[in-house]
Amino acid sequence: MASRVFVTREIPGTGLQMIGQHFDVSVWPHERPPTSEEIVSAAQGCEGLVTLLSDNIDSGVIDALPRLRAISQYAVGYDNIDVEYATKRGIIVTNTPGVLTETTADLAWALLLAASRRVVEADRYVRAGEWRVAWGPTLLLGRDVYGATLGIVGMGRIGFAVGRRATGFNMRVLYTSRSDTKITRRAENELGAKRVDLDTLLRESDFVSLHVPLTPRTRHLIGKRELGLMKPTAVLVNTSRGAVVDERELARALSERRIRAAGLDVFEREPIPLDSPLLGLDNVVIVPHIGSASVETRSKMAQICAENLIAALSGQRPKYAVNPEVFER
Repeated sequence: MASRVFVTREIPGTGLQMIGQHFDVSVWPHERPPTSEEIVSAAQGCEGLVTLLSDNIDSGVIDALPRLRAISQYAVGYDNIDVEYATKRGIIVTNTPGVLTETTADLAWALLLAASRRVVEADRYVRAGEWRVAWGPTLLLGRDVYGATLGIVGMGRIGFAVGRRATGFNMRVLYTSRSDTKITRRAENELGAKRVDLDTLLRESDFVSLHVPLTPRTRHLIGKRELGLMKPTAVLVNTSRGAVVDERELARALSERRIRAAGLDVFEREPIPLDSPLLGLDNVVIVPHIGSASVETRSKMAQICAENLIAALSGQRPKYAVNPEVFER
């Protein structure tokens, strides 16, 4: 009898087809994410779960699914899963790293350029019928990107990809990193990037792009003090995790023009509440967590997600195991 698998949202066809060839699959039929209670109810008897960032897979959910052996996350991040508890239960957790690096870096740059050159604001201006003079010397003035200083907070795969794109704009690149890695050495050798502490980076950068995972250490990494260190002409870009930034303090800094602009793909609560003060500001570009949203990347993520799950439930070691120690026991 085939193992049962529950998929918490429909993922691109290739991945579902692969999973369906090996397991008895059921898929959550709605666009909205299932609650924890709904996941438990739908996944009874399942040995595998395919999850998204919006799914809260805590110890309570894990305990309520006694046959669970594998959780295949359709994302790079996995802070929605209690990995430590899953490991204690002998449940393998996997993710989909690497494949979305370039796509997310593209979006970071789209936000950076849109915020610095006021692209979204200009689009609204035209659509509202306010463009009445062909060309104005002071109309919608932005800031130059070419030759500016880019600060990258977190020099991992995506941070490096963002920095590599900066070389085409002749930018000075600063970065922070908790450790010396192959990627940080490449950043210094190939990009001419300079490692500095966070305060220095914030003071000297014209653009700050965030690329750190969400951990207790990085929650509200950018708050009132840090925003106060930034240039009044600076632009903040976040494609990492929403809670890395204190949104309330960011909204204040933007409304008071203590920093010039922001480009945001992620938020502390998603979807962003309609009463968020960020939505009323003209100097912030907001998109709905679409960092990896290209046809090619989402399809590849689905394939990797399926491969991880198939390997885990077949007793093999998945290529992208978050907690490989489960196999080492």
